[in-house]
Amino acid sequence: MKAIILDCVSKGIPTMTISSLAVRQAAQRLRLPNGLTLLLAQNPTVDIVAARLFFPAGSYVESPEKAGLASLVASVLTKGTSSRDSQAIASCVESLGAAIGVDSSADYFEVSLKSLAEDLPQVLALVAEILRDPIFPEAEVWREQQLMLQAIRSQQERPFSVAYDQLRQILYDNHPYAFSHLGKASSLGSLTRQDLQTYHAQHLRPDSLIMAVVGPLPADQLAELIASHLGSWISAPPARPPARPPALPPRPQGSLCTTGQTTQQSTVMLGYRGCAVGDPDYAPLKVLATYLGSGLSSRLFVELREKRGLAYEVSAFFATRRDPAPFVAYLGTAADNTQTALAGLQAELDRLHQHPLSPSEVAVCQRKVLGQYALSKQTNAQIAQMLGWYEVLQLGMEFDQTYPSLVKAVTPQSLHRVAQTYLTDPVISLVGPESALAEVSVTY
Repeated sequence: MKAIILDCVSKGIPTMTISSLAVRQAAQRLRLPNGLTLLLAQNPTVDIVAARLFFPAGSYVESPEKAGLASLVASVLTKGTSSRDSQAIASCVESLGAAIGVDSSADYFEVSLKSLAEDLPQVLALVAEILRDPIFPEAEVWREQQLMLQAIRSQQERPFSVAYDQLRQILYDNHPYAFSHLGKASSLGSLTRQDLQTYHAQHLRPDSLIMAVVGPLPADQLAELIASHLGSWISAPPARPPARPPALPPRPQGSLCTTGQTTQQSTVMLGYRGCAVGDPDYAPLKVLATYLGSGLSSRLFVELREKRGLAYEVSAFFATRRDPAPFVAYLGTAADNTQTALAGLQAELDRLHQHPLSPSEVAVCQRKVLGQYALSKQTNAQIAQMLGWYEVLQLGMEFDQTYPSLVKAVTPQSLHRVAQTYLTDPVISLVGPESALAEVSVTY
């Protein structure tokens, strides 16, 4: 295994420097013969090994008719193998004081693990069994479907979720980004055990797996240990190539969507379609979102909540996605203030088109972005998450070093340009009492 690592280095495959609480080590990338990509970093100061296993799947590979499938697979994956049922799997994990989790997001499917270094062989053996030999018991599939359907019904009662769902539908049409990771009640209820088995065979494969591991063991020792459990995993070729998601529809022009709810409050949301994570405009849009809605000193919080008392909550966010991501500004307000709050939120976004940020405002936002970014990489688990996430988004783990430099390069001019490019003609999504929504007028 040392020879494999040395071969990667000799061929110029890049390494990178990562930071933990008190250590900097070189992370190494190598590939096992079965196609599994390893990202390995040593942190000898902590006796905890953390790993993140990423597959380029998630809801990104779902059709609208199968929306929610990835999340259902994630919920059932640990519920049984040919040799252990769900209770036996849970007992094994708990007896080791370890943690194993499975999750699905818009752009990837993820398995996480954490354990003491001395217990890693046993934990890896269990993870390998779960990945290679899940049986998706019918009873467990049905049970998790019911829980997810209940979660969907619960979402439909939350104004923010309703507003965001209807906004995404207009922004993305039939693209997977249009739907919650839980899917829709109509699609989720029709999924079968066979659908889960097909998803597993097509997408949870060693030749697409990216495994980021950070812990006290040397990289060559980690690689040899992982190879002993996952190196012999060979998947049969999929019955058919994975379908690509539908092309993004044209960027929508300004539109209004509303949903009436019996409540005393209104949720007001403006949405735009931004750019993909690999686009040069990604960092400027991240800085703009931070300026608008990150923290108690953000523009929206100060102007709309503190000065005008229009919002009980207010924020903005720009997601990190493989394809162009949503840029959203929103607030929650008293029903009587719906029209005034909408006008105020629109005015703050329009202001970015007319008045570039000052150099001092940009500097404050840059420090805030970089500080939050540094705080997100303090533990082995956080570092493994970051390395694997960038790799599965096809940026490479080196983006961890590139991103801060991109943020530092942002200027008032670049922020002004992206505001004029992306933050125009919003999709407006409103949820609140029918009487309040009936009085709303919109100007674009």
